[in-house]
Amino acid sequence: MKVIGLDIIPNTPDASGRVPTPAERLTQTVENAILFEELGFDGFAVGERHHPPFLSSAPPVVLSHLAALTRRIRLFTGVTLLSVLDPVRVAEDYATVDNLSGGRLELIIGKGNGPEQAELFGIGRLDAWDTIRENYLLLRKIWSEQKVTWDAPAGVPSIRTAPLRDAEIWPRPLQRKIRIWHGSASAERSVELAAEHGDPIFSANGFNPLEHYGRLIDHYRAKWAEFGRDPQDALVGAGHIALVVRPNSQDAREAFRPSYEKLAASLRENGSHQLPGTFTLYEDYDDYLAQSSALVGSPQEVLDKIHRYQQAFGNTVIHISGHGGELGQESLRESLELFASDVLPELRVSVPDPDWPEPVVAVARTPARESIALS
Repeated sequence: MKVIGLDIIPNTPDASGRVPTPAERLTQTVENAILFEELGFDGFAVGERHHPPFLSSAPPVVLSHLAALTRRIRLFTGVTLLSVLDPVRVAEDYATVDNLSGGRLELIIGKGNGPEQAELFGIGRLDAWDTIRENYLLLRKIWSEQKVTWDAPAGVPSIRTAPLRDAEIWPRPLQRKIRIWHGSASAERSVELAAEHGDPIFSANGFNPLEHYGRLIDHYRAKWAEFGRDPQDALVGAGHIALVVRPNSQDAREAFRPSYEKLAASLRENGSHQLPGTFTLYEDYDDYLAQSSALVGSPQEVLDKIHRYQQAFGNTVIHISGHGGELGQESLRESLELFASDVLPELRVSVPDPDWPEPVVAVARTPARESIALS
């Protein structure tokens, strides 16, 4: 099994209650990506959001910096909001990152749900289903053809209206083919688009119980087979929310309890028993730990939960939290070190690895790690 970190870069209070400056928080993201590489993990993903409190509005910039400071791990987007972006610019930006990283880029695309993106880009949530499909098809075309001719489809709102006539989009990616994953959270249309084109999916696997995401993954494999492909060849990744690993279960549970109670209190204050979207609030803390994908507990408990989800999903890639949040950086480091020493080796043995490309060319990491530290 391959394990990657994910940071959507929320800039919220840390363990001391202080909100970091944007420069400090972005530096944390860079430091954490380096830590993931040093501890032997397989990749690091940077999210994309366009509203407070997130600082992830420019993932190509962040990933380019990570490309200079790492040399082995795969660099992911998590997710690229392709429904509201110009595919030409996406192709240019991420082909550039691919070249700078030595051919280590992987793109996870998604529709996105927040109303803020509609306000910024003019693409509503319902229209986004059409725009992501058309933008995806154009992106594939750009990365597979030297010269591209394209017209905006009639009746589909798009932020790109200018046609392309034998356009040459540069630079070309360093990899022969950048792998495009499709983020999946709640809708069959996402996994159907992936199956149609033989692409992998990455299940959000967030707050809902296992069965919710399992149905989408099963649907993906069924559609995959309808297109004449072997379902065993379908590549699936799955997320895991929260990461608190301690030598014993009780310490981990007590460390994470305030975070859960803060969330539950916020929902009660709003008169809601639901999390945003389709997510349902669990009965209590114990029910949340038992039924959600949160990795909170001893190394053996974390391993058991990952295996339980893997047996249901058949996934060979997971993402885990790539930032410490309100528990702080020391908590994250402790969890990652225990995960790397006591969980990761067993996952390497028990779950077969997916295809995982090596860098196209070797990239020397900048030796002066201290150069990114803030005084």
